[in-house]
Amino acid sequence: MELNIKAKSECTYDAVSLGEVMLRLDPGEGRIRTARSFQAWEGGGEYNVVRGLRRCFGMKTGVITAFADNEVGMLLEDFIMQGGVDTSFIKWMKTDGIGRVCRNGLNFTERGFGIRGAVGCSDRANTAISKATAQDFDFEHIFGELGVRWLHTGGIYAALSEQSCETVLAAIKTAKKYGTIVSYDLNYRPSMWSAIGGKEKAQEVNQEIANYVDVMIGNEEDFTACLGFEIEGNDQDLKELNLEGYKKMINHAAEKYPNFKAVATTLRKVKTATVNDWSAICWADGTVYQSKDYQGLEILDRVGGGDSFASGLIYGLMTTGDAQTAVNYGAAHGALAMTTPGDTTMANVKEVEAIMGGAGARVQR
Repeated sequence: MELNIKAKSECTYDAVSLGEVMLRLDPGEGRIRTARSFQAWEGGGEYNVVRGLRRCFGMKTGVITAFADNEVGMLLEDFIMQGGVDTSFIKWMKTDGIGRVCRNGLNFTERGFGIRGAVGCSDRANTAISKATAQDFDFEHIFGELGVRWLHTGGIYAALSEQSCETVLAAIKTAKKYGTIVSYDLNYRPSMWSAIGGKEKAQEVNQEIANYVDVMIGNEEDFTACLGFEIEGNDQDLKELNLEGYKKMINHAAEKYPNFKAVATTLRKVKTATVNDWSAICWADGTVYQSKDYQGLEILDRVGGGDSFASGLIYGLMTTGDAQTAVNYGAAHGALAMTTPGDTTMANVKEVEAIMGGAGARVQR
């Protein structure tokens, strides 16, 4: 597979992301509706990927985002700095103290257990990044002068507002102009698109974005809702992970978008909130590669597992150029990330490679 990734010597950053970073408030083993205290974390679909690339895989990364200039914004910045991600591209926006001008997003997340599924309750209207325009970020400087090898963004950010749709397109077009590889996670959330035009708007925006994407990430719902494809089989087939039908849909996507160098997704069969079957596939050069199948994977916190898959996949593609190795990195990293609390990874590359090699859960002394 030929991605033509720019050399490290030509670029300041291995990877940057564009998207929203929210304050995650986690009731731990309890429920949002009865909690009296919350653990605070940072998290966001696009940011989690570059955070994983930095923290687990040791790459130099940055985040392009915006915060309301207040104490909560500073707390989020502090979390990002602790994760080692460069904060130079954060746009600080004045706020009125009430949130009418702009605010910082909150995401209340309970992990679920057994027959009780995970629950997310976000509070993200009117956030700084949803209002940010392309003029708020110097994309020419970031991609043309500093140099970036890889840009990751996604459909969660694109769905925030009419403005974010325009900003993500401007970033992607500038990145491509300077030879930066672009990955995009479709991450379809119907509730987010409903306010700006629903599925029709999602398809309009994502079909245009897809023309500039090198590595597309998404599951069967993402491809059908965002790109208008159909997958063979009925709803029960999808629940049972109809792999052959999904492979056909990926091949269809690659034919429609010849710019796709790789297409990848996780495959998850939910048995309970805390036990899932987990694997992943990656299409490249007309072949579909499948990762190890993690049957009966025990999960502490599933949120961010897909983002950790994406960071492992990207690391594998950047360092080896081999789709089979990359999907193995992605699946192993995603599996490990779901054994710890919070959106972001607590794994390191040695642990990921040990899992890829078949290491068990025996105590390490």
